Amino acid sequence: MISAAQLKAARALLGIDQRQLADASGLSLPTIQRMEASDGTIRGNVDSLVKLIEALDALGIELIAAGATSTSGGRGVRLKA
Repeated sequence: MISAAQLKAARALLGIDQRQLADASGLSLPTIQRMEASDGTIRGNVDSLVKLIEALDALGIELIAAGATSTSGGRGVRLKA
């Protein structure tokens, strides 16, 4: 669904810190910190993951899944056009 690396990259693209993402997603700061500390794909409460992805989408981030069209075929993030 979303990896810790994608989450960190998305925040970097947006220029926001963990607290700002927590506020935008309605999640707690410790939840965002725990998600970013995950190894590989973020696992957790489905509701929390949905809130996170919806917040990133609203902020202008597009998640690129593994195998989706991209030059290298790997996972990633990009700003929406």
